[in-house]
Amino acid sequence: MNRLAVLNIVGLTQRHIGEHTPRIQKYAQSHRQSIVKPAFPAVTCTAQSDYLTGKLPSEHGIVANGWYNRDYSEIHFWKQSNHLVSQPKLWQKLKEATPSFKTAKLFWWYNMYSSADYTITPRPMYPADGRKVFDVYTQPMGMREEIKADLGDFPFFTFWGPKASIPSSQWIAKSAQWVEEKHSPNLNLVYLPHLDYNLQRLGPSHPDISKDLQEIDTVVGDLIDFFAARNVEVVLLSEYGITDVDTPIHINRALREKGWITIKDELGLEQLDCGASKAFAVADHQVAHVYLNDSSIESQVRDALLALPGVTDVLDRNSQIQAGIAHERSGDLIAIAAENAWFTHYYWLDDALAPDFARCVDIHRKAGYDPVELFVDPNLKLPAAKIAKFLLKKKLGFRALLDVIPLDAKLVKGSHGRLPQNTEDWPIYISPRETPNQLTSPQVHDQLLSLF
Repeated sequence: MNRLAVLNIVGLTQRHIGEHTPRIQKYAQSHRQSIVKPAFPAVTCTAQSDYLTGKLPSEHGIVANGWYNRDYSEIHFWKQSNHLVSQPKLWQKLKEATPSFKTAKLFWWYNMYSSADYTITPRPMYPADGRKVFDVYTQPMGMREEIKADLGDFPFFTFWGPKASIPSSQWIAKSAQWVEEKHSPNLNLVYLPHLDYNLQRLGPSHPDISKDLQEIDTVVGDLIDFFAARNVEVVLLSEYGITDVDTPIHINRALREKGWITIKDELGLEQLDCGASKAFAVADHQVAHVYLNDSSIESQVRDALLALPGVTDVLDRNSQIQAGIAHERSGDLIAIAAENAWFTHYYWLDDALAPDFARCVDIHRKAGYDPVELFVDPNLKLPAAKIAKFLLKKKLGFRALLDVIPLDAKLVKGSHGRLPQNTEDWPIYISPRETPNQLTSPQVHDQLLSLF
């Protein structure tokens, strides 16, 4: 059976393939290219689930990167269990046909407790003394120490946060080579996030993006050459395209001003009380799931959302059926931003009352996705000294807060999630075999399956 490596180059679109990506361009010109009508919403967890199941969110259940759990009355973001994806995955179908089929799943999401044979995913450890120890989780479990002994620790700080940059993608690429040399899987799924960072920080129109394109081109080009030398076919794809934005929409502040959000005072700071709120939003880039604990105000909430500058549409349950996102995890309403806008999770009206984690890199406690975590607060004096002091306190065993993230959403210059008008901003699919000029996101699954 032939073998395949799928390189997921996050944020790559036709617009970026050119003089700054000569090796990707050379590969694209000698292979079959398609554009992909992106998943809805066009975010990591939904797109990957579309690709790996061939289904829409209404069937596989991944309606965003996170959602409100009605049973717990809590927002759960960036969970990692593969059991959350409720449809068979690509590799399961291939293994049913060929029991010896082996899959490596490297940093693709929902990677824990999957049936893939070799997996690596970021997973910090949380000792009882309050520390957060950065690490990875692997299957088989013993692979963690083996790969760290050979490649060193995963550079976690460059995977997300103000220091997010090329070393994390370089380490993931090396891990793909390591797994190939040790285990020779039939399918090697490789996640390369580098472009995601500055495309959000700076926006795709910023001239400095050329450096990021050159950096990822080197990583991808080396992987193409490596796999070609081992007779492994290569597919290049991406999950979404990022467009320029200049308008943050503070959707929860708007709902609060209407009296629909309940706030709990905790040690003088404000916490969103989802279970006690009549309506609140879980923000995820350019899409926000709005949950109602009082169904009688649905029409009022919908009108209020449509009146917000930057909101172009609001999907009710009937509209969600047509969009393929009608699921029990979905919001009662789903707000969609204009292409130049995006949704913040902010619900406080006074920054002095924002919860302590608002100024931290804390992807699990916020009421949605927060791209401002990519920045260090420009108003901080001597931020490097503040960070060094925090690290020293932690090393000495003291409790400390690394509160260096700003609360200025206007810093963010790129976003994604809605359908971009220009197809040059759609994700790409580049294959060694014949493929249609345009695919839907579930059809990526069918194309990958056909390669075997």
